[in-house]
Amino acid sequence: MLETHSWKDQVAMITGGADGLGFALAKRLTALGVHVVALDRNSELIARAKKELGETSRGLVTDVTDPAAVKKSVDAVVAEFGRIDILVNSAGMTGQTNIKSHEVSLEDFDRVFALNVRACLITFQAVAPHMLERDYGRVLHIASIAGKDGNAGMLAYSSSKAAVIGMTKVQGKEYAETGIRVNALAPAVVRTAMVEALPPEQVKYMTDKIPMKRAVARWKNLPKLRLLLFLPEMDSPPALRLTSPADGRSIEVGRWKVEGGRWKVEGREQLRPQLAVPSRVEKFRF
Repeated sequence: MLETHSWKDQVAMITGGADGLGFALAKRLTALGVHVVALDRNSELIARAKKELGETSRGLVTDVTDPAAVKKSVDAVVAEFGRIDILVNSAGMTGQTNIKSHEVSLEDFDRVFALNVRACLITFQAVAPHMLERDYGRVLHIASIAGKDGNAGMLAYSSSKAAVIGMTKVQGKEYAETGIRVNALAPAVVRTAMVEALPPEQVKYMTDKIPMKRAVARWKNLPKLRLLLFLPEMDSPPALRLTSPADGRSIEVGRWKVEGGRWKVEGREQLRPQLAVPSRVEKFRF
């Protein structure tokens, strides 16, 4: 199990941290003693998040596609806490779905990339200098299995998540000789508000590819049920391990896939001989 003392008083910024996967992770990190700052452009969700996360955490209404807004929020966090140890990019959208590529509007395609990809770079560029100054940081980009497999009917979303995976590999290599670790988490279908808004045909297409033929339980229930992407051998979720001050140094340039009925750790490269990089595929049922 993760040691609480290794997390206490760390500072984490989570985009999309007021709902879905981002909020679930925010609650888990808060329980471990982390000062969580949730960013979201929805003021009502931010108000709820601030109430549930408690006095040690913060919620900032922020449009993460706006570099000036992101810089303002990052500056505010650094001014209050003195640093940012963890950055999680969880904000995202699907855009138009259940249509073929020739039917996708360029406006929608650009809008999806602005949030799913460009915002990840905007936040990274705002936070990375502070991490480099302290030679320490943990960055987790939330990708998707769609970025690896390519889901028919989801051109913009699948392409954007593939770009996130590519960005992660580049950044992981670029900062491998520093104390910053960059990884991506690629879940399959999770019952979040974003998924519930999809056409039933699109959801069926995605869940049919999962061995258990169903989506993972709702994120808001996972911490309570102790099912938040658990690693079989550690009782700790990959989302936590990939941001962990204890474990991050042994995991480089990685993409973690999580699917109902199995999970995979793959795609890493050992850039520093003295760092052990595990390589295995394990089965796990949610």
